[in-house]
Amino acid sequence: MLYWLFMLAMDLLVPACMIGFGKRFLKSAPQKINPFFGYRTTMSMKNQDTWTFAHSFCGQLWVQCGKVLLAASVIAMLFFLGKDIGTVSAAGTAVCIVQTVVMVGTLFPVELALKKTFDKDGNRIQPS
Repeated sequence: MLYWLFMLAMDLLVPACMIGFGKRFLKSAPQKINPFFGYRTTMSMKNQDTWTFAHSFCGQLWVQCGKVLLAASVIAMLFFLGKDIGTVSAAGTAVCIVQTVVMVGTLFPVELALKKTFDKDGNRIQPS
């Protein structure tokens, strides 16, 4: 039971970080474009407008996905309550892999939104 609680706590780290950083990005993106912290892709770092937009979009997405992952992770791990350490380890690892895929997968909709909103030079596309 103690090991199951440990694995549950570890599996809640990714969704908790997504929710926490998502809320922080929504509240305020890092003030200056930097190579150390924030949503850093070639497109998001074009200028301050793309930087702010990317953080806002990513923040919304991470809060939503983080909440879903949090609930799904708890539910998934409940199926393995009372199982042996090997089974709990395998389940916890699988949950963590899914969470990581989802977190990395959020790059695609953010980049798509950037491409729909800005041209290749980072200028906003004017609606026609």
